[in-house]
Amino acid sequence: MKGIYIINERWQEKELTREQSVEVQMNALQTYIKESQISTLKLNPSQLNDYYTIPHALLYDLRKQSGIHLDCLVLYSEEVIADFIYAYPARWILLKSYFDKVIFVEQHYKDIAI
Repeated sequence: MKGIYIINERWQEKELTREQSVEVQMNALQTYIKESQISTLKLNPSQLNDYYTIPHALLYDLRKQSGIHLDCLVLYSEEVIADFIYAYPARWILLKSYFDKVIFVEQHYKDIAI
């Protein structure tokens, strides 16, 4: 399975610092990606990280690739992308259209724990 993941460096969980919130996202996403055997793609060769932090940049890179369609977009939760969805609903729909599914890892782990 091929996918891309987004980490929101500006999102902060209530009781955590911003740095701790990024660490929580990073750990959960990397664990899920490893367990699910997802191969992450780096669309932009000059990109520093294996993940995206800006949905607009991801959409831009996806648009530059002709005919690209990936298995999954992996995010920590709906909450980390909520501001983007609210501010740019059409871009969110377009971004999702490049993937077979959007996976919210936080929900996945909650379902397993129940």
